[in-house]
Amino acid sequence: MRQVVLDTETTGLNADAGHRIIEVGCVELDERVYTGRTLHRYINPEREIEAGAQDVHGISNEQLADAPLFADIAEELKEFIADAELIIHNAPFDIGFLDAEYRLLDPEHGSVAEWGKVLDTLVLARERYPGQANSLDALCRRLEVDNSGREHHGALLDAQLLAEVYLSMTGGQVSLGLQSHASSARKAGAASFAPRTGVLPSVSVSEQEREAHEARLASIREKAGQCLWDRITDV
Repeated sequence: MRQVVLDTETTGLNADAGHRIIEVGCVELDERVYTGRTLHRYINPEREIEAGAQDVHGISNEQLADAPLFADIAEELKEFIADAELIIHNAPFDIGFLDAEYRLLDPEHGSVAEWGKVLDTLVLARERYPGQANSLDALCRRLEVDNSGREHHGALLDAQLLAEVYLSMTGGQVSLGLQSHASSARKAGAASFAPRTGVLPSVSVSEQEREAHEARLASIREKAGQCLWDRITDV
């Protein structure tokens, strides 16, 4: 199953009040494995960014002066996310903004949610951790996902973090190596990932490393309720 983890940054909180998308970031998964494909675009919103929003994401109008308009990236984005299950944290917010942008281009546009399934990880987290904080930062802390490079919100970085959170919450354990990519994502406008090759190296481990490995598996079982490693048997 193809999945796309998606996040946006905006000029403000209310699409109905005319606020616009200024950044979109997407990370592609296939059968819960990173493919190496991402989509990351900054967008000129053609309006002022609210001060409160700029405090959150750190993006100014001056930085977006030469960025493309949403109309310039709309088809590329549609091709990337169509027919995939969209994984979004607080999906109504991002879907609402995407729908508003596409309706500006085509008043007959229905909803991005009609292009494929949508999984809201905020709803998933509230079901799994009722009564607890379930922001992306809170989930990163709870699931031991390294978000140390997240000084501001950023669409691509947040999509990367959400991908790790989602896989951890649903029983998968993978790492994007975010410490190495976090500082370069905003500068480069995209991050590169090494897709899995299916070739497993043969290594030997010390007793100390083996004990650390077992402790990590125990922590995963406690937090996620299951561990894929337990399904592996010797052949």
